[in-house]
Amino acid sequence: CNHFFGYSLLLSLPRRMFTALSRACRRVPSARLISTITIAGHKETIIERSDYPVEKCRDILGKEVTAVIGYGPQGRGQSLNLRDQGFNVIVGVKKDYSFENALKDGWVEGKNLVSIEEAAEKATVVQYLVSDAAQVAVWPTLKKYMTKGKALYFSHGFGIVYRDQTGIVPPKDVDVILVAPKGSGLTVRTHFLEGRGINASWAVHQDFTGKAKDRALATAFGIGCGHMFETTFEQEVTSDLTGERCVLMGLLQGAFKAQYDVLREHGHSPSEAFNETIEEALCSLYPLVAQNGMDWMYANCSTTAQRGALDWAPKFEAALKPVIEQCYQSVKAGKEAARAIAANSAPDYHIKLTAELKAMAEQEMWQAGRVLRPLRPENAPKKK
Repeated sequence: CNHFFGYSLLLSLPRRMFTALSRACRRVPSARLISTITIAGHKETIIERSDYPVEKCRDILGKEVTAVIGYGPQGRGQSLNLRDQGFNVIVGVKKDYSFENALKDGWVEGKNLVSIEEAAEKATVVQYLVSDAAQVAVWPTLKKYMTKGKALYFSHGFGIVYRDQTGIVPPKDVDVILVAPKGSGLTVRTHFLEGRGINASWAVHQDFTGKAKDRALATAFGIGCGHMFETTFEQEVTSDLTGERCVLMGLLQGAFKAQYDVLREHGHSPSEAFNETIEEALCSLYPLVAQNGMDWMYANCSTTAQRGALDWAPKFEAALKPVIEQCYQSVKAGKEAARAIAANSAPDYHIKLTAELKAMAEQEMWQAGRVLRPLRPENAPKKK
């Protein structure tokens, strides 16, 4: 209202009139343009919550029934957020541990917790959120229920992009859309509960109804996303698989272990090696980088740290870029997809995975972490 009335004039109004005017102003939708950003000459459109407020999302999906297939991290986070925001959502899972977890979260068997087949049949928007390997196995069942006008929703481009390996080829008379949160399903849920939201990419692979974009974005903000940037299924899966193998997890684990081992081999204690490698990075520096950027970090550290980082960063870049390029090309060629499908579909997959994870957990640096993390002040026992 301040755009239409001077602030001092508003304050001079009788209280009853001020209240009535304030309510009236809240009913007037604010005009707003969707954001266009330019980075290094590259223009992108960013869509924010204010472009798709939850009321608008409910209107778009008003008569839709959304079925979340799978109750792993993404299935759980996205379905609970949709439910909490008042959308018509059901969950379809097998009767296994996922089913039991859904019951614990308040889903009701026979009402909004049903079999995969029943959920897919009832739904108009099918969120296909089982694992990539499970998508291959479940698709012959699911595709029978993908009838004309429905929407098939993914949070990862894997199944569609590598269709020659997955066999996932949707019918031509359905919408095929993607919303890919930039974080785990747990983060999707916790950010939502904290009133924050997580950023995500979106894409339309197939628009049969003419409503695919709205269906995607309404669901995106329904699951609590913060802002959205457009991509393609191909770009999403290539960047995502490369990121997981490199700076998000694989490279990070490799770098942590390399530095920890070097320090230990030269006589540093486990606690010193852990603190200088992992604790300081994760608890002190990385949060500042997340808030302000690495450029800010360089400008606000000691001159000794600054000089060393400026000198050594190009050496690490030169050493790492060829490895990351090799990883990217392996992803692009479908080799990583083939590896993931073969490994995750093997009958002894869980036995081998358990052994691999056990070996990582037994690495000395993570043993040190389990001992040292409880010593953080915030983890100290509360005084009674």
